[in-house]
Amino acid sequence: MMVGFRIRLDFTRVEATLAARAAKLPAANLGDVMNRMQAMRGGFQPYGGRKVVAGPAFVVRGRAGDNLMLHEAIDLAQPGDVVVCDSGGELGTAIMGDIMARHAEKRGIAAMIIDGAIRDVPGLAELDLGVWARGVTPAGPYKDGPGEIGYPISCGGLVVMPGDLIVADADGVVVVPREDASQIVAAAEAHATKEAVMIASIAEGGIDRGWVSETLKAKGVTRS
Repeated sequence: MMVGFRIRLDFTRVEATLAARAAKLPAANLGDVMNRMQAMRGGFQPYGGRKVVAGPAFVVRGRAGDNLMLHEAIDLAQPGDVVVCDSGGELGTAIMGDIMARHAEKRGIAAMIIDGAIRDVPGLAELDLGVWARGVTPAGPYKDGPGEIGYPISCGGLVVMPGDLIVADADGVVVVPREDASQIVAAAEAHATKEAVMIASIAEGGIDRGWVSETLKAKGVTRS
């Protein structure tokens, strides 16, 4: 296969049961239990009608400003997949609008994560489809290639492998490596329970903040 024009579909997806559990958790909780290492960089905003999404990554890479392979990815992805597109972070050209997004919705795709720009914002908001992108512009795309599907990509500053667990909400996007997903989801569930207890304690009168003073003391901070 020629690098730059190749497609690979023989990858293993994260289990659907794990994706369903992850969908009930804040993306931030999943990021916390991965030591803050697996959150995509800031700037990804939710534009679609579906605001919380979890599913396996269907990865595609295209030349900045070109959406030829993204079209093909929408045709090849399975229902429930999250199409993750490396478009180089380019914001001068939108690589997806509401017509492509409507086709993705019709095919049962859960979400589109675009490291680049999109357009047709009002139309996207009407769809039962998650759309996260770095920006918006009315300028349309080219359709020449090159591009690849099913090979590791870089999106939002992270490596995304085919089949990884993608979780996105109002805070942004996290990537959970498929091999570690079971352990990470379980840890995030425990973390969410712990946070719920803290929130309840605040409502009931406050929580112990002694750790702040202890940390400052350990760092040699003095008060005058």
